[in-house]
This record gives sequence, structure tokens and C-alpha cells, in this order.
Amino acid sequence: MTNDNSILQSILSYSKSQRIGIILLFLIIVICQGFYLFNDFKTFETTNKEEANWLANQSLIDSLKLQNKNYKPTIYPFNPNFITDFKGYKLGMSVAEIDRLLAYRKQNKFVNSAAEFQVVTKVSDSLLRTISPYFKFPDWAKNKKEYNSTYVKNEFSRVEKITILDINEASKEDLMKIYGIGDKISDRILEQKGKLGAFVSMEQMHDVWGLSPEVIEKLNQYFDVKSTSKIKRININNASVKELSQFPFFRYALAKEIVIYRSMNGDIKTEDLSKIKGFPVDKIKIIALYLEF
Repeated sequence: MTNDNSILQSILSYSKSQRIGIILLFLIIVICQGFYLFNDFKTFETTNKEEANWLANQSLIDSLKLQNKNYKPTIYPFNPNFITDFKGYKLGMSVAEIDRLLAYRKQNKFVNSAAEFQVVTKVSDSLLRTISPYFKFPDWAKNKKEYNSTYVKNEFSRVEKITILDINEASKEDLMKIYGIGDKISDRILEQKGKLGAFVSMEQMHDVWGLSPEVIEKLNQYFDVKSTSKIKRININNASVKELSQFPFFRYALAKEIVIYRSMNGDIKTEDLSKIKGFPVDKIKIIALYLEF
């Protein structure tokens, strides 16, 4: 009791301002304790509008990233005969496997089934199972047996009754009877004939884009050059550069060389053709039949 009285007396001995200060100190301590007990000290982040928009789209960004990780490119049906280096790489083929296919195609040969594709390329069974469902072969390759069984009924099938037609008189329908010649290729043959007036040799079939050696061989069995009266000739010694450049076998650069040679050496003769710079010497015999000297 004596101690309590002494404490009270010591407090009362303080001045008024000191007592007010002590009271304020207690109040501050109480307020701080209450603030500590009842306030939530979780961290709050303030963001501007741009950051808010970014955060709102973050879930979309994350979902797109996840989709990209699981993304697998769509494979569309394709003819395996025309696989490029890049295409083969994307399919999972090795360089050696791709090179085998390209070397095979350089021989003008085609694979007509998944099994034949594996024999040529030597791809593994697992890779073949993965990519072969996307192989798309031409209809004639898929229905080869059916075609062979029906083709014997074709008018060209009986060798003893084959009638050799004049290629220069052949219609579009005549050409399309040959296996491997469709609408577009028959048009190309007729267009080439129209430019020249007439073919002078069946060798000119090699100049028609899209004709494979196998189809040309078939053409040679059923067609031949019988009449050349309609061929369009050009006078090589009188024609201008422009006229020469419009001739199917010549280009502008060669037309200029012909005129230069003619102006320096006089009239050109058949034996002079090989002396003209850039002249296609492998076709001299055929080209000469379209020239007048």
C-alpha cells in the first residue's frame, strides 16, 4: 500500500503538461496495440490501367502457351512421290531416306503404294504407320488391277487390230484414249501442234510438258507422223529478229545470234546451223524441217 501511495504521489508531483504527455503516451500505445491486433497486413499491389489489362489477359496468354506446347501441325493428304527435303524432314524422315526417294524419282520411277515407298526409302515400320495414312496416290495407281482388267477391252488393247493414227490428225478424244493422257495434257499436245502447224517427228512429244517416258512410249505404239503438209515454215534468211523470236524453237537471244551470223556470213545453209551461237544442235534435224533457206 505504501508503494502504491508513493507511485501516486510521484505522478501527482508531475506538472500538468507532463501528466498530459504520459496520458497521450498510454493512448498511443493502446492505439498501436489495437491496430496491430485488428489490422490485416496482407500485401496489396497497386497497378495502373495498363498493368490491370495485362493481368486480365494473362490467363489467356498462359492458355495459348499451353496450346503451343501441345500443338501438332496438321498433315494433309499428299503424293509421296513429290516429297521435298523440307517435307521429308517435317515428316520425320532421315536425310538418307529422303535421298533414296529423290534418287529413285530421278530415274522417272514412281512408288504406287506404301509398301513400295518403304522398299525404296527403307523407312522404319513405326514411321510408315504414322505417315502412310496420309499418302494419296493417283486413281490409276489405286485401281491398277481394276484398270488392267478393263483396259484389255479398250479399242487399242488388241495388238492385231491396232490402227496407227496420224498424230497430226488426232483429236482430243483420240489422245485421251492413251493411258496417262488426260484433259490438260491432250490440250498441250494440240496447242504445240497448232504452233508448228504439224509435227514432223514423234520425238517432239518429249517437248510437251507433263508427258512421262512411259506415256510417250504408248503414244509411239498408236500414233505416227504421216502427213506434214500443214507445217508452218519460216525463212531463216529473210525473217526479222521479231519474227524469228516468235518461232517456237527460238528465243529472242537466239534470234539475234541468227541475224548477226547472217549479216556477217551471208545466207545461212543447213550446215551452218550448228555454227550459230546457242543453236540447239540436238534438235537441228527437226528444226531444219521447219526452215526455208
